[in-house]
Amino acid sequence: MERIKTDQIGYQLEETKKAVFPCVGHCAFVVMNISTNDIVYQGTTGDLIFHGPSGQKVSVGDFSTVTAPGAYCIFSDELEPSYPFQIGDGAYFPVLIDLFRMFYLQRCGMRLKKEYAREYAHACCHAAEAVVYGTNEKKEVNGGWHDAGDYGRYVVAGAVAVADLLLAWQENQPLFDRPYQIPNNSGLPDFLEEIKYELDWMLKMQDEKTGGVYHKVTCERFPGFVMPEKETEQLVISPISSTATADFAGVFALAYEVYREFDKEYANKCLSAAKSAYEALLLLPSEDGFHNPEGIVTGEYGDSCDVDERYWASAELYRATGEKRYHDEFKKLAEKKIWHGFGWEDVGSFGNHAYLACEYPVDDALWHTIKKSVTGLGEQILENCKSDAYGISLEQDEYIWGSNMLAANRGLQLCEAYHYKKNKEFMQAAKDQVHYLFGKNPLDICYVTGAGSASPEHPHHRPSAAKKKAMPGMLVGGPDSGLHDDKAAEMLKDVPPAKCYIDELESYSTNEITIYWNAPLIYLIACIQKEK
Repeated sequence: MERIKTDQIGYQLEETKKAVFPCVGHCAFVVMNISTNDIVYQGTTGDLIFHGPSGQKVSVGDFSTVTAPGAYCIFSDELEPSYPFQIGDGAYFPVLIDLFRMFYLQRCGMRLKKEYAREYAHACCHAAEAVVYGTNEKKEVNGGWHDAGDYGRYVVAGAVAVADLLLAWQENQPLFDRPYQIPNNSGLPDFLEEIKYELDWMLKMQDEKTGGVYHKVTCERFPGFVMPEKETEQLVISPISSTATADFAGVFALAYEVYREFDKEYANKCLSAAKSAYEALLLLPSEDGFHNPEGIVTGEYGDSCDVDERYWASAELYRATGEKRYHDEFKKLAEKKIWHGFGWEDVGSFGNHAYLACEYPVDDALWHTIKKSVTGLGEQILENCKSDAYGISLEQDEYIWGSNMLAANRGLQLCEAYHYKKNKEFMQAAKDQVHYLFGKNPLDICYVTGAGSASPEHPHHRPSAAKKKAMPGMLVGGPDSGLHDDKAAEMLKDVPPAKCYIDELESYSTNEITIYWNAPLIYLIACIQKEK
């Protein structure tokens, strides 16, 4: 018997609250306060409807009238009860702390002490100098965050993760201005102290002579499932790329905006680095994507188009400085195309956000064109959500590698549309992306490790594998109908797209983690918590 599907973490007090009931229609159900055993609501689901991505008929039950804070469960005679969940405007606070502490636990180049990292404490790792590929030059690039389930550090991935986190801070600073149990002697808020650890590493990845930015630093190949200090092969810095350089310029201009309130000297350092990268970017040809140099087989983060990265960099630098040259470049790019995307490969939405939020004079016609494009995209996403029984924005062919990131980023685009066109349906649809990630999905799994009642226990993540316990607070990639690893191909043949996920260590295409999957979920929670 299948289970009633809800967000396993919870719901805000006044929002629309729905549960999904597999295989049954017009199903009677009750909502019970599990602290008092009182039945607080009785209802009946609607008609059976076919949900194409899961290949299953389902019905939906609405319990929005339950608004009292507390712990609840939904029961029906025809299905297993839902997992317990909270109703309350602070329901996401505990998981939010774990989602952010994940970045500290991913720190590279330093000893993680047991008082902060607990069972994931480890000795200093990857502190040796790295070789610049194709040369005899060595460079100290200590620090930053391990990107994913491996121990590589990648500028394009780090830049997008940092941008999400900085925008989350700008969106809802009170939500994040709290202790996170990390070492901090700087006087900065913990949230900004942790982000600075990644920024400081990225500064080391900038070539002092040209201002260009090296793409990544990794060993030549991936290590076994060992703790980070056990990876001792030679570190190699891959060549400068236009995408890394542009992303660097964009995120450091944004960092200037945030840090100048707390540390003007550091903020100015960020702005100087952003400007230097931009000058280098103007001299770099547009690429057909970064390609791994011969002999290096770690994550490539190739990108066949760098125009959206240049779009972001120019918009962000104009927002930071008001200098005409950046505005002119942005207008030139935007007049050809309005770019969108909050992912590592498509970053146009960061540029749109910067331009629409700019306090310096803007081109009025262009500003309204971008606004119309942002709200138009939100309307398209909203229509997808309305046609999906789970309220998810993903179409049948969009359960791709990293589909959970796509869901979170779609939530952000809905929030952007809501900001400019106060249609409450945008905000509710954004919340539904969070509900999906936290358990209201065809597999009835909370995709964040250690959260909810049923979450991944075997993520593709080396410290978790080495310790034989999933590190908490990591958003896994989610369903990938492309079956891009051998374990997925073996176990998920002919499975519907929304169910193409397995909680297996070997399934890197469905069960890996990464910093730029956690970051948009944090940003999304910041947006929906602000708009209660």
